[in-house]
Amino acid sequence: MMIKPDAIEKGHIGSILEKVTSAGFMIKALKLTQLTKRDAIKFYEIHKERPFFDDLIKFMTRGPIVAAILEKDNAVSDFRTLIGSTNPVEAAEGTIRKLYATSVGENAVHGSDSEENALIESKFHFSGREIF
Repeated sequence: MMIKPDAIEKGHIGSILEKVTSAGFMIKALKLTQLTKRDAIKFYEIHKERPFFDDLIKFMTRGPIVAAILEKDNAVSDFRTLIGSTNPVEAAEGTIRKLYATSVGENAVHGSDSEENALIESKFHFSGREIF
């Protein structure tokens, strides 16, 4: 997962991590870092042809992020449920995005969409010695 710059700017790191751990996720790795433009382009390469790509890169590089690796049975699907819809207006009550996101573009958190992508994204942010 990533806590995005908008949520960090608003001081929501602790609140979001509390929701995550209260939902039964174990934090296996955690860091505050900032994506370079090159890193953001690589991470979001799948969206490079989409019209929002440039805005996404500007947003994700404008400030620090918190990257984390989470563990739990059914982690990917359970985390997707916990964060809610990309559009906070459509997100279920009590989800992270309903509570902390302000728009589709500034939606507070990123969650992997598959176990395969979770592994790729984990390796993107963390070396083996940073995972516990």
